[in-house]
Amino acid sequence: MVEAILWDNDGVLVDTECFFFESTRTILATIGIELSLEQFLDFSMRQGRSGFELAIESGWDKQQVANLKRQRDALYSEMLHTEMRVLPGVVETLKALHGRIRMAVVTSSQRQHFDLIHANIDLTGYFEFVLAREDYAKTKPSPEPYLLALERLGTKAENCVAVEDSERGLAAARAADSKRNHPQLQFSRSHRHIAASCGRSRRLGRIVGRKFGFQPS
Repeated sequence: MVEAILWDNDGVLVDTECFFFESTRTILATIGIELSLEQFLDFSMRQGRSGFELAIESGWDKQQVANLKRQRDALYSEMLHTEMRVLPGVVETLKALHGRIRMAVVTSSQRQHFDLIHANIDLTGYFEFVLAREDYAKTKPSPEPYLLALERLGTKAENCVAVEDSERGLAAARAADSKRNHPQLQFSRSHRHIAASCGRSRRLGRIVGRKFGFQPS
């Protein structure tokens, strides 16, 4: 029996991944490093690594890279201020599920970015809690974020559904499942990756609705 849904944030609830890619690409370009979309997908969405590792490979030291990341974070925050879009079907889906099933967010976003994203959209009230990057030591694809979420919920992996859009997110949820010896942890995948996020809307409600037997309005 499914007791809880654990939601990713970026690319699942809100359309932010284009902004993160563009801000990272822009800052790396200032030091002569070109970050392609495919590189970003491989580093960030599949492996859970940083595109700024390209700077380290090019001879930039850790302090310089940390400064570049701060510049990226500032640019990303600026982009989040100018435009924010909740993905199609999200509000209707959360409304339909609220009160029927427990829900929480498990995101790799920094807390400051999550709060900025959700400052002007009314979604956080649907969730019992939000786990952001500062809440755990190892990010996805490590299972740690999901293991912590299961601990907070006081339930088992076999009783949860993870909604993810990236390979590293799915890997994290699967690993959390195997560590608890429950191979039945289920997944709903709303879309493949940022390439879809940049150009097409996803109908998340149809996916989750089929799973839980409702049709969002």
